[in-house]
Amino acid sequence: MKTDIPEGARAPHFWEAIISLLSLVVGISISIVMYGLDPQIPMMLGVIVASVIALRCGFSWKDIQGGMVNGIYNALPAMIILMIVGSLIGVWILAGVVPTLIYYGLQILAPEVFLPACVIICAVTSLATGTSWGTTGTIGVALMGVGGGLGFPLPIVAGAVLSGAYFGDKMSPLSDTTNLAPAMAGTDLFTHIKHMSYTTGVSISITLVIETFLGLQYSATGSNIDRINTILTTLDSNFFINPVLFLPLLLVLFVSYKKMPAIPGIALGVIAGAICAAGLQGADYNAIANVAFGGYASATGIEDVDSLLSRGGMDSMMYTISLIIVAMMFGGVMERTNQLRVIADKVLAAAKSTGSLVISTVLTGIGANVILCDQYMAIVMSARSYAEAYRERGLAPENLSRAVEDSATVTANLVPWNSGGAYQAATLGVATLAYLPFNFFCWLSPIVTIIFGVMGWTIWRTDEAEPREASVERDL
Repeated sequence: MKTDIPEGARAPHFWEAIISLLSLVVGISISIVMYGLDPQIPMMLGVIVASVIALRCGFSWKDIQGGMVNGIYNALPAMIILMIVGSLIGVWILAGVVPTLIYYGLQILAPEVFLPACVIICAVTSLATGTSWGTTGTIGVALMGVGGGLGFPLPIVAGAVLSGAYFGDKMSPLSDTTNLAPAMAGTDLFTHIKHMSYTTGVSISITLVIETFLGLQYSATGSNIDRINTILTTLDSNFFINPVLFLPLLLVLFVSYKKMPAIPGIALGVIAGAICAAGLQGADYNAIANVAFGGYASATGIEDVDSLLSRGGMDSMMYTISLIIVAMMFGGVMERTNQLRVIADKVLAAAKSTGSLVISTVLTGIGANVILCDQYMAIVMSARSYAEAYRERGLAPENLSRAVEDSATVTANLVPWNSGGAYQAATLGVATLAYLPFNFFCWLSPIVTIIFGVMGWTIWRTDEAEPREASVERDL
């Protein structure tokens, strides 16, 4: 993903690019771990350092500012979606949609099968709609309420929701990332999906096994029947509970399946929720507008219910949007001034074998998520950086597209300042670093891909009609 260097400027040295990168990573780490601060200010310092390095390399302030603005521009759709999802959550709680989903979910999903069921439900939803963000913003929010009612720690529930959502998104032919990765790598969609099935099948199988044992561990302590009954009674007495309130959810899933863009699709869900709030819960315009902006404030007097339902609103997403803006400023400067390209070239130069090439691709995808703060930019960056190297070594492009999806796509939500991580944390109400250890599928995927690459399993070559069963270079 090389950019043109303007006259009078030069490509940054490797050590200069590393200084910019370390200013971000070290600054954020120290601020969060040692002082418990929010990451926006340390990230802004990273923007300043990257800009100073760019000035040292001869880039004008106009070029640097253009990189910042372009980075923010690329994230505008995500920020708009965040605001609308915030409104969706608040309105759906007021309308009784979320309370209805929680009410029936508590009666249907037993604790011992809840976690694997979460994975499967979210996987099927994402597979059918092609969107992990849409899945977590609708089904995921309801499952978080059900899990909390059943007594599961919310980070564990969030991990199960995200594991299923990203599996389905990654394997769906309707997904934008699943279409983008093979397009950038130079292969076709269904060859890409078929090739991903080997590593993805292993990752999701391991995830389901872990979730099953984890669910049994929590169910072995015995579910709090009185607590669940209290929640059910409180929901029933404060909301009109009826299966008809599934309709706004089904509407959003249907328009997603029909590939309506996310912004109008989610907005349609808000409108449907507002109609239900007015028609079924007796809410007036003032109440609907207030929860759409400020979120729903539950005041039932039952702590379990109030903690589940007090959330949502456009205003609740403003912290996350500020995080995305600063993050994309940094990524934009790093991309525009070729600092990221210098780091990627150095990594590529060290990849002497097929196994190390796959490792380099995976690490670049993860690193791009950390630096560029957007999974789409990470996919494009890692695919373009390594496409020529894969061709020169006679490796089929689907090897590259698989490594890119198994890293850039699924790890975006594991980075707190990435647009993916910021969105999921704000939507599910759980900090990124809190759910990260339990988001098994998303951190297992790059590990499994690396193992497959090093061992030469299902590594296809351009001159082979069938997948290569014999090993390729295994030395690193």
